[in-house]
Amino acid sequence: MKIDEKDRLLIKLLSRDARMPVSELSKRVGLSGPATSERIRRLEANGIISRFTLEIDLAALGYPLQAIVRIKPRPGNMHIVEEMIMNEPGFLDCDKVTGDDCFVTRLALRSIADLDPVLLPFHEKAETNTAIIKSSPLRARIPV
Repeated sequence: MKIDEKDRLLIKLLSRDARMPVSELSKRVGLSGPATSERIRRLEANGIISRFTLEIDLAALGYPLQAIVRIKPRPGNMHIVEEMIMNEPGFLDCDKVTGDDCFVTRLALRSIADLDPVLLPFHEKAETNTAIIKSSPLRARIPV
């Protein structure tokens, strides 16, 4: 599907506020309400927009810390480690990557003391390398 500048603007606006009313979107994009709705439906039908979601303030939920944890499974433990990651609710994201590590994850923490209980079960099956996140100046930017 070919997208134009109005589609790009719609995507950008919806990425900032997925609940923005069609009336406001249409004003900002310079189209009628029905034309704007049709473009959104077309973007969804073509898989460019796959879902509308929300952003949660983890600190407000009691998770003021996050960590990036790089995980390198020991030989023969790839699938076991992946399952361990999937079963640990503190992991927010997990990417399989190339390079020295097989997984790069993001972990939500209530305190630094919560780090060891989460990671200790991994040490028998994998090596871990952890960095506490100080801030996130850029998150989930849309490349349009």
